[in-house]
Amino acid sequence: MDKGKLVSWLVKEGDRVKKGDVIAVVETQKSAVDVEVWQDGTVEKILVQPSEADLPVGTVLALLGGDGEAAAPPAEAVPKKAPAAATRPAVAARPLPPTVPGERAKISPAARRRAEEFRLDLAKLRGSGPEGAVVLEDVEAAIAAQTPAAGLPASGAQDKQLAMRRAIAAAMEKSHREIPLYFLETLIPMERALSWMEARNRDRPPNERLLYVALLLKAVALALREVPEFNGYYLNGAFQPGPGIHLGVAVSLREGGLQAPAIHDVDQKDLSRIMAEAQGLVKRVRGGGLKGSELTDPTITVTSLGEEGVEKVFGLIYPPQVAIVGFGKVYQAPLVEEGQVVARRAITAVLSADHRANDGHRGALFLKAIQRRLQEPEKL
Repeated sequence: MDKGKLVSWLVKEGDRVKKGDVIAVVETQKSAVDVEVWQDGTVEKILVQPSEADLPVGTVLALLGGDGEAAAPPAEAVPKKAPAAATRPAVAARPLPPTVPGERAKISPAARRRAEEFRLDLAKLRGSGPEGAVVLEDVEAAIAAQTPAAGLPASGAQDKQLAMRRAIAAAMEKSHREIPLYFLETLIPMERALSWMEARNRDRPPNERLLYVALLLKAVALALREVPEFNGYYLNGAFQPGPGIHLGVAVSLREGGLQAPAIHDVDQKDLSRIMAEAQGLVKRVRGGGLKGSELTDPTITVTSLGEEGVEKVFGLIYPPQVAIVGFGKVYQAPLVEEGQVVARRAITAVLSADHRANDGHRGALFLKAIQRRLQEPEKL
């Protein structure tokens, strides 16, 4: 996200708060997000009230004071949290300066391409860049102001869907343009893992039964312990290891689009807890109530389209992450066992990785580690 709307405050001035408390709700282009506080203290002053206005990322919403100290000044009030997207200081939009005949209006190349795609009149765009130049954000704002169909007013749902598609497209365009991707795939036998899971589920009530996605997530998390260069971020020209193994789980939205919030420290949790947290994540993605940390913390993404019948998923990396693992459906595959070709349940795993942070040899070891873990389900 690069902007959002403050929907409501859940605290008032003078309230004591603790690290992890949810203090406000912000609406982004994809959903409503719970804003957590990052340290203990007292809400000294609320600076922004809920409204329909979009606020850029980095806007100071409130001042927090610790015990026995005054609230920090606004310039120091917003804690830095990696990985944070670089944001441009907010500048009031102003008209482009007049141009002389034959002189082209000041507009960035990306903004020009986007404007031409939507057939916008460049002369009518207002620029917020240096010397009034039109930048990509200005073009996106002009696109958002257009109605989705000629003569028809845009509904709130249509506006939200358009904004979400633009947000996803912008992230994927950046990924495709900047990341030197490579892909590896492998077929993973699943007969032993699924048989083990089915045996465990016989003694569980229906609402506590495991799905194979929990096994996949745990196997990926444990493999990342062995090959950690796929767990982290590419920032400032170098790979930075993640603070923990926080798997972003891709969840489709009923109205279209997707989100990939994090399940934290997956390598340290048992399968039952992973299953419960994954189910809770899906409910909150589709019904609202995600925490900000769940959206900003993923150190790698895992996606699966097996329920839709897809055999292979070649994903694009969500920057600044350096990898995404895609799983297809479980199907009967011809495998060789003791010199005989037999039909066994299997799944295809595809790794999309950033060549700036790792290479194919390490990627092969990572996929091999995932496969090995799934052949020992009792150890997950």
